[in-house]
Amino acid sequence: MHNSSAKEGTNNIVKREKTKLGKLEIQLLSYAQLRKKEFIVSGEIATALEITAEQEWKLLNRMATSGVIIRLKRGVYLVPSRLPVGGRWTVSGYYLLSKFMEVMKGQYQISGPNAFNFYGFDDQISSRIYVYNNKVFGEKEIGGTDFVFIKTDAKRLGSTKSLKTADEIDAVMVSKTRALVDAVYDWSRFNTLPRAYGWIAKTLQKEPEITVDLINDTLKYSNKGTTKRIGYLLTQLNIRNDRLSELKRVISSSNALIPWIPGPAAKGSVNKEWGLLVNGSIPQ
Repeated sequence: MHNSSAKEGTNNIVKREKTKLGKLEIQLLSYAQLRKKEFIVSGEIATALEITAEQEWKLLNRMATSGVIIRLKRGVYLVPSRLPVGGRWTVSGYYLLSKFMEVMKGQYQISGPNAFNFYGFDDQISSRIYVYNNKVFGEKEIGGTDFVFIKTDAKRLGSTKSLKTADEIDAVMVSKTRALVDAVYDWSRFNTLPRAYGWIAKTLQKEPEITVDLINDTLKYSNKGTTKRIGYLLTQLNIRNDRLSELKRVISSSNALIPWIPGPAAKGSVNKEWGLLVNGSIPQ
């Protein structure tokens, strides 16, 4: 019964575009198209097409290898709504990320080098997509795109904006101020200090109205070290804001001095107000 249903749509697909796909490949795409399915899971096709588990595995592997469908994770495949031109399906990394996180039932947001370039802080274009999320950790390749998944508590996810992609997907990008906080908070991962201080200085000079948002994101999504560094930077920029006192309250229980710029020899003046060893200046 399932097999005959899948065959019904075969002619429709073949009429729209000539392909070199085999009979089973066409039947799988027909099955997914007729049911408006984006995802196929292992075991489903064996039943639908009345084939063995081994035949199903070979079919899915063959289609994923040739790029007709995309393997999101073990046993889960992303299927196009119609046969892609040329037989190989090409989608953006942001599209893949959105669908992968949908399958993982997780929250995510794009940050790091991708956000720094998006907001014009850095002209370097990353070959990988950096993703804060609450489900996955580590480097993964999905559909030809490399991802770096940074697992974090769901409480650290937030301050985002929707980014419409060419695939008509609403990807989740961090806000401008959150990207700046991440550049200071995750400096060792992104190698962004002291450059990030210059990014913040230039941004606030052009857009002073987002100062409050920067302070809010610092309070909500950073740690004491980041709070010290950003608080000191804001005072150096002669920014007067009532919320600076909240930053000071966050670090009030911390007596340890940390260097303003990590890495260089710990030499410089001591700033007791922010608990810093000031060992550099704001990059121009």
